[in-house]
Amino acid sequence: MTNYDYDLIVIGSGPAGQKGAICASKLRKKVAIVEKKWSTIGGVCVHTGTIPSKTLREAVLYLSGVGQRTFYGKNYALKEKIQMADLTFRIDSVVKRETEVIQAQLRRNCVETIQGQARFVDEHTLEIENEGIESRVTAENFLIAVGTRPAGSERIPLDGKRIFNSDQLLNIEEIPRELIIVGAGVIGLEYASMLATLGVKITLLDARPALLEFVDREIMENLMFQLRQEGMVFRLDEKVVECGFDEQRGRVAAKLESGKTIHGDTLLYTVGRQGNTDTLNLQAVGLAAAERGKLEVNDKFQTKTPNIYAAGDVIGFPALASTSMEQGRIAGCNMFGVAATMRPQTFPYGIYTIPEISMVGKNEEELTHEKVPYETGIARYGELAKGQMLGDEQGMLKLLFHNETLKLLGVHVIGDRAAEIVHIGQAVLSYGGTVEYFRDTVFNYPTLAEAYKVAALDGLNKL
Repeated sequence: MTNYDYDLIVIGSGPAGQKGAICASKLRKKVAIVEKKWSTIGGVCVHTGTIPSKTLREAVLYLSGVGQRTFYGKNYALKEKIQMADLTFRIDSVVKRETEVIQAQLRRNCVETIQGQARFVDEHTLEIENEGIESRVTAENFLIAVGTRPAGSERIPLDGKRIFNSDQLLNIEEIPRELIIVGAGVIGLEYASMLATLGVKITLLDARPALLEFVDREIMENLMFQLRQEGMVFRLDEKVVECGFDEQRGRVAAKLESGKTIHGDTLLYTVGRQGNTDTLNLQAVGLAAAERGKLEVNDKFQTKTPNIYAAGDVIGFPALASTSMEQGRIAGCNMFGVAATMRPQTFPYGIYTIPEISMVGKNEEELTHEKVPYETGIARYGELAKGQMLGDEQGMLKLLFHNETLKLLGVHVIGDRAAEIVHIGQAVLSYGGTVEYFRDTVFNYPTLAEAYKVAALDGLNKL
């Protein structure tokens, strides 16, 4: 038997890397994580992605007072002039605490941390460069969990001040009055809704004719209606061909393929993500990255090189922190002979726009395409006592179920706490339950959870 330094080395300390490392450690394996710096433990998720963006959302909701305007007037705000520093103060506090939590978890689970930039030498050896000093370590297995970075374009000259990507957004000094956002994916929509809530005039550009096509159309139309109420302008099916800073006007100009030119104070570019695999020297282990640096894996999260696994955003869809955690855990199990698989049909999506969206299972468009006979049941937040207390008049929960077997097929929510209450539907969907479960269950009152009962009765009444 060959003696290696470690049973597993994980490259990257984001959600997938953390959970993969801890899983292997709990199986009594010797594990190390390679991260560029000890201070960036947690990866993009903690330092520039999920945690900062969702904390920004909470800060916006609190300081803007948007959730209270139903009661106290459209101009109500906790603070009249909100500055970028007001928002980043909360973000810095949460990021610091979350970093400390992750560092403590790794220590408690006996996961060693190696600081530096990793590259493969062969299938069992890594070369690690740290402040000009190179060293080598060996392992029986590797888990690549290096995550992604914002994709760039030659047409978009990023300067980090006037024209920036999502990683640079939190470093701008002032909240702009007018912002052009190129790319209406999840990230673009989340930031657009947050800034629109602060009174920023948003123009959202996207080359696609429709937004987030995986989201139920009724839910998406509801979101777009509410965002338009905040003054947001959507320009879909429009491609940006050139972008730059107009010195004469002192503004950013985005030229469109259709001949239009859009002006704004600043521009946020959020068109996709690029896998951080270009520095790993993958050819040394017989691997090659696919489009945008992504890696291909099987259902065990194993690459075509048997002792090398990959998980998280670097393998592409669905690229959620929640699914990345589970992917890392499953990879950690499988590489050491513990069988584990995912249940992809039941993972929930959370889109943290204002208002937020969450869903699990099929949407109406998918069921129609698959020729599945279904019925809908809807509960509107305005009909719920809790919805009235929260001041959410536009929220709704929709159940989709088979109109013969009554089996639950999908749950779609838009409104306050959508990403929390969707898990009730997820549990019933996971175990093949029917819509009758919601009809026959007693929910706390007043809660948003009772929307399930209202929606179930609505749907069953239609039958």
